Amino acid sequence: MNITKSMNGSTLNIALEGRLDTVTAPDLEQELKGSMDIAEALVLDFAKLDYISSAGLRVLLSAHKVMSKKGGMKVVNVNEIVNEVFDVTGFADILDIE
Repeated sequence: MNITKSMNGSTLNIALEGRLDTVTAPDLEQELKGSMDIAEALVLDFAKLDYISSAGLRVLLSAHKVMSKKGGMKVVNVNEIVNEVFDVTGFADILDIE
């Protein structure tokens, strides 16, 4: 999985490419831990994310908890496969998905 990160003012933008699974979830978790302290808001771009597993969902939930105390977290450009996972797991009701 490739992780591209940038700051736009106080908003942290992270674009993911590939698979967010048991192998790659710790990489995203490390990136988020190092950057969420300075960010007031978080935008995750899933335009090129092919798959998400329960390990990836756990990282998203953890990030959501931290960012909900700040400016919030938004997930954008979610494809049909990942969106179905969000629907089935109830994450569609928890996350701000555009």
